[in-house]
Amino acid sequence: MIDDPIASARQPFPTEPGAAPGSLEGPASPRSCDVLVIGGGPGGSTAAALLAQRGWRVTLLEKEQHPRFHIGESLLPMNMPILERLGVLDEVARIGILKEGADFTCTQESSDYHTFLFARAFDKRHPTAYEVRRSEFDELLLRNSARLGAQVLERVRVEEVAFQPQGGAAVRAVDADGRRLDWQARFVVDASGRDTFLGRAIGLKRKNPRHSSAAIFAHFRNGERRPGRNAGNISIYQFAQGWMWMIPLRDNVMSVGCVCWPEYMKQRTGSLEEFFKQTIASCPEAASRLRQAELTGEVRATGNYSYTSSRMAGRDYVLVGDAFAFVDPIFSSGVYLAMNSACHAVDAVDASLRDPQAATAVMQRFDRQVRRGLGMFSWFIYRFTTPAMRHLFAHPRNLFRMEEAVTSLLAGDVFRRSEVLLRLRLFQLIYFISSVARTREGLRWRRRRHRNLQVVFSGGTTAQDRNV
Repeated sequence: MIDDPIASARQPFPTEPGAAPGSLEGPASPRSCDVLVIGGGPGGSTAAALLAQRGWRVTLLEKEQHPRFHIGESLLPMNMPILERLGVLDEVARIGILKEGADFTCTQESSDYHTFLFARAFDKRHPTAYEVRRSEFDELLLRNSARLGAQVLERVRVEEVAFQPQGGAAVRAVDADGRRLDWQARFVVDASGRDTFLGRAIGLKRKNPRHSSAAIFAHFRNGERRPGRNAGNISIYQFAQGWMWMIPLRDNVMSVGCVCWPEYMKQRTGSLEEFFKQTIASCPEAASRLRQAELTGEVRATGNYSYTSSRMAGRDYVLVGDAFAFVDPIFSSGVYLAMNSACHAVDAVDASLRDPQAATAVMQRFDRQVRRGLGMFSWFIYRFTTPAMRHLFAHPRNLFRMEEAVTSLLAGDVFRRSEVLLRLRLFQLIYFISSVARTREGLRWRRRRHRNLQVVFSGGTTAQDRNV
């Protein structure tokens, strides 16, 4: 339920001295559009393209110049119908590596891993996905939104948004040369990703009280891939400090990242590259696949990895993808969640613009739709490193078709009411039974998680604070 969706959203942001409260007065006449989209990542480009297709005047403002580096290179099968709807599926196939599933090594004592093949999900229509370089993928989507009719401006940074008493919003931006640009928009779609533009400005963003981590990542060349048809699959490893991903990309490149506990990140001494290599070495099974590999490009890091917002939508605005919430990416859900929420947002924005009297009900429905699927992803992600979940993923059984349901989750199929959700509820029951059987191990895990959350919520040093 959206509680009072207008009140805080409609407070004026700071303006220049002498400007009237709630206005963005300036020397130039403001441009106008029906929808202004902040951010040109997958969520923003999807929203802009589909809204333009419906005949609305859409302006998309992207602060950077594409192509640009971004992490999160693994798509899900449920991305495929969205890409087909956008008309870019064949182009994505040309720039991507075919991905048939995901494998998980959930114990440090064994090199055995289990592969969840998407072909075994409930919905057999989308048995594969792709691994993509985000620089190529994001640019493809951005250019496609322009092709479909959106006005796309790069190297333009939004600085302020003021929601107007009569409706709509005044938006102030600045281009790469420092020139001020103003827009009057009937609706704002915040797809600014981890910048969380409206979430920060309106005061919606919250640290996630149930999960916190930081990530270090880079690309390697000549890493060892899984054999045969599994060569394009993402691999997930668990180790003492957290978990690691290995994503194969074109040109024999592999994306490698370590998502770690905050208390571990505080231990870093020396360079980020040295720390990254030490972290990889602490997971021998993954490190063995990089014996002949060489680092290509810089090592990067990001901290304060998980957050959410108290509200997803209000009068004249919606938050899409990471602009609303970011959960640990262990199930490769980031790009799909952004694009899927953008599709739902398009329906909500379109309906609100056509019938403003129905806007509140439409936004509440949008909120429920997106939260339902996000909640199921989050439930699994928050518990993935627990002893009980490690055991269940390392020893999957298809009792009552629960393995097929988990595979459907990994494919992204959790946003519609179906028998998948029923089986996942049954899996949750099995998980709780397994947790009781591992009470002592579970208590140790809970104590460690509590210590790490204290590092974040007590104002302790985090990876992002230290610019790891």
